[in-house]
Amino acid sequence: MGKKLIYVADDEVNICNIIKSFLIKEGYEVEVFNNGKSIYEAFIAKPADMLIIDIMMPGVDGYSLCSQVRQMSGVPVIIVSAKDTDPDKIAGLTLGCDDYLTKPFSPMELIARIKSIFRRIELDKMHIGTGEGIKLSDISINNNTKKAEFDGKDIGLTGMEFSLLYYLAVNKDRAVSRSELLDKVWGFENEVETRATDDMVKRIRKKLLESGSTLKIETVWGFGFRLMDGE
Repeated sequence: MGKKLIYVADDEVNICNIIKSFLIKEGYEVEVFNNGKSIYEAFIAKPADMLIIDIMMPGVDGYSLCSQVRQMSGVPVIIVSAKDTDPDKIAGLTLGCDDYLTKPFSPMELIARIKSIFRRIELDKMHIGTGEGIKLSDISINNNTKKAEFDGKDIGLTGMEFSLLYYLAVNKDRAVSRSELLDKVWGFENEVETRATDDMVKRIRKKLLESGSTLKIETVWGFGFRLMDGE
């Protein structure tokens, strides 16, 4: 396997260089950018295996960049930001970032998060095998293509929405707690206000409903969610 290629975007050059030197030591290939537009153009020309982006950048900010990338790719995105309030984290998670680190952070913490995301992707691949995916009620959930389909039509889930639905599907009929979802889907250990999961479940329900599906995500009050087959 070749080296993993990671793109880093931050308008603070010294932060880019610190991250780059640590990642190179860990055996990754790294390219750095100082604004959202240049990393996006580079990604279109040559997709990386991961993006590490700051929120506050001139021109295209991290949030816009994340949503643009999500429209074309499920590549893992880590946001690093000086903005450390819950609404900021939730906004990042909602747009489909895989992790959120608050500045100042230790480079070793970043490396640990990166390894954990790549490990999770490898585990996903192992679980997928050549299986067709999961069929629940009238929805087909295919982990190979990262798509949920109703009647052969993609219902349009983002990468993180798909991961959440897939995790609930694998644990069908079992109540899954919010903290378990944050940990397993995002890799957070309760650092984030649990509204992040509720907001995302709300959007998945809307997409299921709009597609015509009867698949239900039930709220288990004060605890979490359970995926139920529709009537």
